[in-house]
Amino acid sequence: MGNVLVVLETQGGHVRTASLHAVTFGKKMAELQGGKLHLLVAGKGVEAAAAEAAKLGVDVLVADAPALEHALAETWATAIVQAAKEVGANVVAATATSVGKDVLPRVAALLDAGMVSDVIAITAANRFRRPVLYGAIVSEVEITSPVIVASVRQTEFPAAQPEGQGEVTKLAVANLDAKGAQFVSITAQKNDRPDLTEAKIVVSGGRGLKESKNFEQVAALADLLGGAMGASRAAADAGMVPNDLQVGQTGKVVAPSLYIAIAISGAIQHLAGMKGSKTIVAINKDAEAPIFQVADYGLVANWEQALPALTAEIKKLKDASR
Repeated sequence: MGNVLVVLETQGGHVRTASLHAVTFGKKMAELQGGKLHLLVAGKGVEAAAAEAAKLGVDVLVADAPALEHALAETWATAIVQAAKEVGANVVAATATSVGKDVLPRVAALLDAGMVSDVIAITAANRFRRPVLYGAIVSEVEITSPVIVASVRQTEFPAAQPEGQGEVTKLAVANLDAKGAQFVSITAQKNDRPDLTEAKIVVSGGRGLKESKNFEQVAALADLLGGAMGASRAAADAGMVPNDLQVGQTGKVVAPSLYIAIAISGAIQHLAGMKGSKTIVAINKDAEAPIFQVADYGLVANWEQALPALTAEIKKLKDASR
């Protein structure tokens, strides 16, 4: 019998949507382990986010300290380990975001735990499935250590929903030594679009768009649909768009309700990052492009003609519905 601790991330005083998928993972693991699920909210001034998390019907620990304001692996890992010991957790998990991928390996080392990353399915209390080779193969991993640390791919687990009221308890964290690391600054592209990993609609462009100014048409369609804009690795590497828009195994993994791929051939690493989307629409001039193997709807056409026409038709429909 073992308890489960899921680490939540916050943004703007709220629990990040991405973390809700790890809560679903945690609930399943608690059932299999025969224990209780606990949530951890860490940061500075995160009381409101903790209260929000408690509405998921799960007890919440709050690690609130100035040293935890920014998600430094050195300080966060210490707080997570203290929380895990406080609740007797045999499983510690978080979503496989940039924060989760950075912090959890250190947590595993401090707990002398086996770790499994990018979990896409649970097959037993200590067995998990995860993609390898850019998603071309799914492997099954067994963790034999007493404590398990797992990062969870958010696209494979539904987001947890409010279903009760848990208790909120403050955790007295200590010895938050950053070991020389310090937060300097964060640089982010600011726009009014949804976060790429949490958007319900994503419109992505590939190297076939040829130059960065053509991504303005991709952005226009994304804005029209109220979605986020993404790109292939080839387009990002070519400098057409910032790297933080890259969708793929080495970029951001997304699973929106609608994914529109424009001039993207569909390299295996890109497919690994978006093939979990509910509906995939592909526009490519090459009828043999791999993207069509995963697309629900495909159009073999030059983007120069297809994209403006698609945007115009959607605009007509939106105008008519007003």
